[in-house]
Amino acid sequence: MVTEIDTKVHAEVRENFGKGFARRLRAAGKIPAVIYGHGTTPVHVALPGHQVALLIRRANAVLELDVNGTKQLTLVKDVQKDPVHQIIEHIDLLVVKKGEKIQVDVPISIIGESAPGTIASQDANTVLLEVEATHIPERIELDVEGLEDGTHITAADLPLPKGASLIVDPETLIVAISVPSSTLAAEGEIAELDAAVAAAQSVESEIEADSE
Repeated sequence: MVTEIDTKVHAEVRENFGKGFARRLRAAGKIPAVIYGHGTTPVHVALPGHQVALLIRRANAVLELDVNGTKQLTLVKDVQKDPVHQIIEHIDLLVVKKGEKIQVDVPISIIGESAPGTIASQDANTVLLEVEATHIPERIELDVEGLEDGTHITAADLPLPKGASLIVDPETLIVAISVPSSTLAAEGEIAELDAAVAAAQSVESEIEADSE
């Protein structure tokens, strides 16, 4: 699934800084942000809070900003939130160009159910890819339907979208299919119980044979 350029966002250049001014901005429904990269001088802006909060729910959101009439394509690199109230305090935006290749961590989403009695243990939640800045996958879907115990899925097995390439080691483990240890333990106990029952029945049979 690929994310196209998001809705245009109007960014207001700000010249006042400090925690007090940032609090007033947030109280007014705006988010402080900084735009940097490509050798440009960092530009401090204020973004519309509600609109941007919705857009950045997706990983690696790309925003097409209008900064005083100048169009600027940016990638959301960092979102700082209040640890208690989860209010967005600040956003870092990296300047990108159409057609430019960039490296991003893309979330991996497991779909489907592995074979009955097994579980799919996800060893990596994201994968580092090189993609075009305006064609960043929202996520990589990995289907584990019916996979058997002992199956290992590596980064090389991921279904990448057209134009994307792996940056991580292709042998990086993503998902392992296995039987839960609790199930194995239970099966071991049942096997021991069956063996004990069989042994008891054997003894009983021997006693009956001796008594005849």
